[in-house]
Amino acid sequence: MTEPAFPQQPAPQPAEPTEPQPTPAPQQTTEPPTPPAPSQELRTALAAVRTEVGKAVVGQDAAVTSLLIALLCQGHVLLEGVPGVAKTLLVRTLAAALKLDTKRVQFTPDLMPGDVTGSLVYDARTAEFSFREGPIFTNLVLADEINRTPPKTQASLLEAMEERQVSVDGTPRPLPDPFLVIATQNPVEYEGTYSLPEAQLDRFLLKLVLPLPERDQEVEVLARHAAGFDPRNLAAAGVTPVADADILERARAEVARVQVSREVLGYAVDVCRATRFSPSLSLGVSPRGATALLRTARAWAWLSGRSFVTPDDIKALAHPTLRHRVQLRAEAELEGVTAEGVLDTVLASVPVPR
Repeated sequence: MTEPAFPQQPAPQPAEPTEPQPTPAPQQTTEPPTPPAPSQELRTALAAVRTEVGKAVVGQDAAVTSLLIALLCQGHVLLEGVPGVAKTLLVRTLAAALKLDTKRVQFTPDLMPGDVTGSLVYDARTAEFSFREGPIFTNLVLADEINRTPPKTQASLLEAMEERQVSVDGTPRPLPDPFLVIATQNPVEYEGTYSLPEAQLDRFLLKLVLPLPERDQEVEVLARHAAGFDPRNLAAAGVTPVADADILERARAEVARVQVSREVLGYAVDVCRATRFSPSLSLGVSPRGATALLRTARAWAWLSGRSFVTPDDIKALAHPTLRHRVQLRAEAELEGVTAEGVLDTVLASVPVPR
């Protein structure tokens, strides 16, 4: 028995002439290239920064990591803590470990904007005005007790924080790179202070709350002082530069290549949108806050050795990135509700993509 033959096809008939049709473009089926894994060399250098800071500052490892995230994201940080938890020492040691310049500005009620940004000074020898740079022309600016100065002086930081430049007499003057404002405020003493408006709070990428040390950590602090530790002499404490601005720039370039899937982007948006409908809040997170959450999550993913963002990265950075971008209702505050509690509720209620 023979195999069945295929049916005979009719002979092709000549087709009628038609207008030529454009050839459809071939569909792209290739997937986007996978970004390279984070550089082990860069991650090791930044891990060494945390080790160096630990030689002078005890018990603030989370704050050091958050400050590194701010540097990678080119954002600014608001530090909140009672006096004596090493806020100033933390900034000075971080600058020493990164080989960056730092300056401290003590904000007082009589501080003027020109005292921060700089001003034009008349030179009698040349009969001309010359610009004298203020302390803001540095890499790490410690704005100590920022809420003790009037809003006019507080506002002098806004252009520098957002545009990374200072305009005096109509002339913009760029600030150095990297540039980071680290502002501190005391959470327990409000007499004679000027609360930062919401628009200015929103300019800070992160708000970090520095806790009091645990008992063992406080014993370690006293032991170091008993052994002769001098917070004004970091070199004697063994703090040495282990990274620099070039390493930060290369790391920032890698962070910018960290991938974020559409599902994770949607999760970040849903978390921020949920705050706008919370009955305990009069002000939820703005779209700027959502982009800030994305930036910090990418930096955290990179520090964790991944080239992609997961929902856990969003959760890990939600509190420091969003806690200062929400405003409680007065009645909710009277009932003891906190911004931290509201964010916990939001994170528990928003479905996590799988």
